[in-house]
Amino acid sequence: MGRNDMEDLWAPWRIDYILGKKPEGCIFCSKPGENRDEENLILHRGKNHFIILNAYPYNNGHMMVVPFKHTSTLAGWTDDERREMMELADLAVELLRRTMRPDGFNLGINMGIVGGAGIADHIHMHIVPRWNGDTNFMPVLSDTRVISEHLRVTYAKLKKELDEMV
Repeated sequence: MGRNDMEDLWAPWRIDYILGKKPEGCIFCSKPGENRDEENLILHRGKNHFIILNAYPYNNGHMMVVPFKHTSTLAGWTDDERREMMELADLAVELLRRTMRPDGFNLGINMGIVGGAGIADHIHMHIVPRWNGDTNFMPVLSDTRVISEHLRVTYAKLKKELDEMV
């Protein structure tokens, strides 16, 4: 297949990651401390956890609930910490229902590199909205996902609704 036969996908936000300096240390520890929530895609702060939009999403609206505490395990958490993680996951699901109307969700925690964790030393829960037919030939045949809305547009839409909810 020649170059003229290929299709181009446009994902302008990826260039920031490709060309940008990679942060040292844990991004889940540093981002909340910067107090630049919109820039860092942080949607909500709780007492023990925060909700952040995933910068490299599986689907539009893919977000995570992340503890402020740097930990790679669920062991040793207080009842309040456990409860708040689930409460914020529930808040994220309701936010996505109201704004994006998905047909379902995947919620999960990948523990350890072998478990699929991209950031293994700081545990986090993924909330991924799903729609009927969102798995098509692109990821199956070409290992490519199509994200149909820019991250900043998704953030603004979710943040506006969230501010009205809480």
